[in-house]
Amino acid sequence: MGIKMEQQAIVAIGIFLVTYALIISEKIHRTLVAMLGGILMVVFGVVNQETAIHHIDFNTLGLLIGMMIIVSITAETGLFKFMAIWAAKKAKGAPVRILLALGVITAVASALLDNVTTVLLMVPVTFSITRQLRVSPMPYLITEILASNIGGTATMIGDPPNIMIGSAVQELSFMDFFTNLAPISFVILIITLAILFVLYRKQLAASLDIRAGIMRLDEKEELTDRTLLTKCLTVLAITIGGFFLHQALHLESATVALAGAFLLLLLTGEHYLEKALAKVEWITIFFFIGLFVLVSGLVETGVISQLAAQAIQLTGGNLTATALLIMWMSAIASSFVDNIPFVATMIPMIYEMGNMGITNLEPLWWSLALGACLGGNGTLVGASANLIVTGLAAKEGHRLSFVKYMLIGFPLMILSITIASVYLYFRYLI
Repeated sequence: MGIKMEQQAIVAIGIFLVTYALIISEKIHRTLVAMLGGILMVVFGVVNQETAIHHIDFNTLGLLIGMMIIVSITAETGLFKFMAIWAAKKAKGAPVRILLALGVITAVASALLDNVTTVLLMVPVTFSITRQLRVSPMPYLITEILASNIGGTATMIGDPPNIMIGSAVQELSFMDFFTNLAPISFVILIITLAILFVLYRKQLAASLDIRAGIMRLDEKEELTDRTLLTKCLTVLAITIGGFFLHQALHLESATVALAGAFLLLLLTGEHYLEKALAKVEWITIFFFIGLFVLVSGLVETGVISQLAAQAIQLTGGNLTATALLIMWMSAIASSFVDNIPFVATMIPMIYEMGNMGITNLEPLWWSLALGACLGGNGTLVGASANLIVTGLAAKEGHRLSFVKYMLIGFPLMILSITIASVYLYFRYLI
């Protein structure tokens, strides 16, 4: 029995490492790779189909699908274009002030919606504004990547790693994420935007005529359907309120998101049904499914528990050392590997640490959340939002260079993790 388990563990590690390598290489689409890796875990008998399905976190998937539906319908109203033009006018058409304004909007929207959806909506608007300003869009795209991941760190629904942690750890509510992560996310956002302001202030300039052109834009023209906007904002407010109260209401976050989504579809009429479901990022959903099954092979064969034991041996079971190890390991790893598969691997590992003598796991969850979400800013492959911005830029004929982004993103990521480490230590570990 022991030999068979050992053989299965070797097969599971082999499938996992090959899948990971292919995801990093980006030679084949990551969703195809993740799904095939998950299927191979079943085909080779590492897990059976029933066990594999049991490991799929349907709460995470339901939350993502619900929010994607709500945002796809809200986008039809022109609200996001309205906000971008309004912010540009408030900045008096000054390019560097517009950069900061779009950064703030991206961060706030990422916290309330999610960072993947936010950049999908913000990037096309950004290209429209930079064309008007006749400036390079690159500083704006880099700012939006950084702001989306920092803003997404602040709430349970803001970034896929937080969605996964919130779903896996039933004791942590939406309010817990907000009160523990929003304050430090706000501080890091302010510092990051201040550095970007200094970095780009001389590079971004526009003549008075061009700035006047921005001021002549009428943001109200972008609001194409006021009735639909009212319905969307009402449902969005109810849904976000539901997230804050979901634990008191004894409802899972997926139930809240899906209830909001289908309430909005009921209010807007069935002609939005097919369009909204078509705009759900099914590629991302199946990527998650493949990852959950892939990681199930490591859990069921005991590989995860062995890794947890080694980590505890390394830190001597000391909570402070373990928390800081998880944060920095998560940050560095998430810079070079998409943070979603990394977090999918880390969640069962932290649970195993709980079984091995670490009684207070809460600081470890915040370490993982901060490390994975903020670490995603390190490189262009660090987070899903980064990859989406890169893809949208390429469609517009602008190549966002891996190295040029890393020269800005990686030092800012190290700074943000240093700030987060200080916060974690003084709030939870002394």
